[in-house]
Amino acid sequence: MSGSGFFSSKAFAVVGASADRAKYGNRVLRWYIDNKLPVTPINARADGEIEGLASVKALGDLQKAQQEQGGDALLSVSVSVVTPPQVSQRVVEEAAALGIRHMWFQPGSEPEALDQLGEKYGIQVIGNGPCILVEGERMLLAQEARL
Repeated sequence: MSGSGFFSSKAFAVVGASADRAKYGNRVLRWYIDNKLPVTPINARADGEIEGLASVKALGDLQKAQQEQGGDALLSVSVSVVTPPQVSQRVVEEAAALGIRHMWFQPGSEPEALDQLGEKYGIQVIGNGPCILVEGERMLLAQEARL
């Protein structure tokens, strides 16, 4: 999928963010930071901060944090996923229940039948190939050019 709406969001989250700088969950998180995009790390086992940002344990916690800050609904959040496929399946279902509409599954994180899941839940998904570390900058610039 083109991902044309992914970078139109006001905020971003990385599910599977890691404090380990060698892991892709950390590299993807740093990509957002380096590109000055508002991002929240999400990791079920993390406590405190990752890369100096307050982390939350689940997408539902992200919603609570946003509401406490007076933020918009999660419709304005795009989510990058860097988790094993069996975990990613649950992440899609949780995202759908929260009203999230844009998700980017990094290579190796895609659940089975990703495109059908996206269609079932009304989520625009990017997956089965492009990595944000490779394609993100080009797609971000393309979105900015449309504004």
